[in-house]
Amino acid sequence: MKEVNQGLPYLREINIAELIRKIIKGKKYFLFTLPIALVISSLIVICIPRTYICEVKLAPESSSPNIGGLSSIASSLGMNIGNMTNQDAIIPELYPDLMKSTDFRVSMFDVKVTTKNGKINTTYFDYLKNNQKFAYWDYAIIWILSKFTKDEEEISGNGQSNKVNPFMMSKSQNDIAKIIEGKIKCNVDKKTDVITINVEDQDPLVCATIADSARVKLQQFITNYRTSKARIDLAYAKRLNIEAKQSYLKAQKLYAAYADANEGLALESFKAKRDELENEMQLLFNNYQQTALQLQLAKAKLQERTPAFTTLQSASVPLRPSSPKRMFFVMFWLFVTFCGTSIYVYRKDI
Repeated sequence: MKEVNQGLPYLREINIAELIRKIIKGKKYFLFTLPIALVISSLIVICIPRTYICEVKLAPESSSPNIGGLSSIASSLGMNIGNMTNQDAIIPELYPDLMKSTDFRVSMFDVKVTTKNGKINTTYFDYLKNNQKFAYWDYAIIWILSKFTKDEEEISGNGQSNKVNPFMMSKSQNDIAKIIEGKIKCNVDKKTDVITINVEDQDPLVCATIADSARVKLQQFITNYRTSKARIDLAYAKRLNIEAKQSYLKAQKLYAAYADANEGLALESFKAKRDELENEMQLLFNNYQQTALQLQLAKAKLQERTPAFTTLQSASVPLRPSSPKRMFFVMFWLFVTFCGTSIYVYRKDI
C-alpha cells in the first residue's frame, strides 16, 4: 500500500493483492456475516408472497378516415393524428383512464375466479378480501390499523355491505376497488393504438381469468358507447314499425269486415265508403313498408357502428412468478454483505 497524495494521508491506492490477503486473513468475519445474511435474506424473501403477471394485447378498429402518408409521418414522430378526425369522445388514449374509473373497477367485483389448486371458487371481490397472502410485517400493520378504524357498516351508512353502490361504497368496497386499480394496468401505444392490459395476482389462474375478463369488459364498454346512439335509433325504428303494422292490420280488418258485410250491394254510398277504407288501408300499408325499410337501415347502422377488436395476444396462465426474484434478492444481499465485510477487514488495520 502506498500514499497517493501526501496532503491526504487517508487517501490511499487500493492494492488488490493486499486486499485479497486481508480477506483471507479475516475469513472468520466472512464466516460469521455471510451465513447471517443468507439466513436473514432468505427468511425475508420467503415470507413475501409470489405474484404472477398476465398480459393481453388488443388492436381496436380505427373509426377515423385514411389520411395516407401524413399518418405515417406523424407515427414516426410518436403522434397519432387519426384521432383528430375521430368522432368518438373516448379515443384509445383514454382507455387507461376508463379502466381506472370506479364503474369499471366495481364491474370486476362479481367476476368468478378459481385458484389453480381448485380450493377457492368465489368472486373476485371475496378473493381479494379474504384470500390474499401478506408478508409477516404486513399482518402486523393490518392488525394495528384495524384497532383505529371504525366498523365497515358504520362507515358505509347503508347497512348493506354486499350490495355495491359506486356512488357510495363502504370502506371495504373502496379498499378492494383501490387494490383492483393497482392490479389491472392498461397502456396504449400512441403510434399503433395497440392496447396492452397487464394483470398481477398471487394465483396464476386468477391472474389469467381477470386479464381475459378485463379485456371483455373493456370491449363491451367501448361497444356500448359507440353503438349507444345506433341502439336508440334501432329501438325507435322497431317501435314505429310495430305501431305501423298494428295500424295496417287494424285498417285491413276494418276494410274486410265492411266489404263482407255489404257484399252484392251496388249503392254509390257503399262504394265511396269502401274506396275510402281501401285508400286508408293502402296508405297505412305504405307507411308500414317505409318503417320496415327504416328498421333495416337502423340494423345496418348498428352493425356499422359496432367496433371490431383483434386480439394480438390472448390471456394465458403464467407458468413462472414475476416477483419476488428470490435468488436475485439473496445474492444481492450476500454481495452487499461481502463488500461491507471486505471494507471493514481492509480498513481495520488503517
